[in-house]
Amino acid sequence: MAAATDIHGAAFKNGSVTLLARIVGDDGQAIVQVDIASAKYSVYLLDDQDADSRAVVTGHSDVSLDVADLIFNSLQTDALWTVDETGYNLRHVLDVSTNEAFTIAGRRHLVEFELTPTDGQVILVRFRVNVI
Repeated sequence: MAAATDIHGAAFKNGSVTLLARIVGDDGQAIVQVDIASAKYSVYLLDDQDADSRAVVTGHSDVSLDVADLIFNSLQTDALWTVDETGYNLRHVLDVSTNEAFTIAGRRHLVEFELTPTDGQVILVRFRVNVI
């Protein structure tokens, strides 16, 4: 079993983020668009004093996404990806034009994607974002 790991990053107060990840299925292969039936995300403000507490950020709760805009059918190795030579297959630019997401400097947020596959268990992808 692969370890569950949050992806860590930072955002400027009142800014946006570009979230990148390489997602593999149960077979160890990178997922492609046809593997995912639906996708949504939520942003939560975390409580540093209570690990079980999280408050949804207004305008960023269970936001549906077009799978074709979120998942690539091949791994991408452009200048955005600096982790390794293999690449990423999930990219999302968090839209903060209508509802800001990161309004409190010094606080941590969780951006959680829920990918519902065409077959199998829901895939959670989580990013912990420190606001600076």
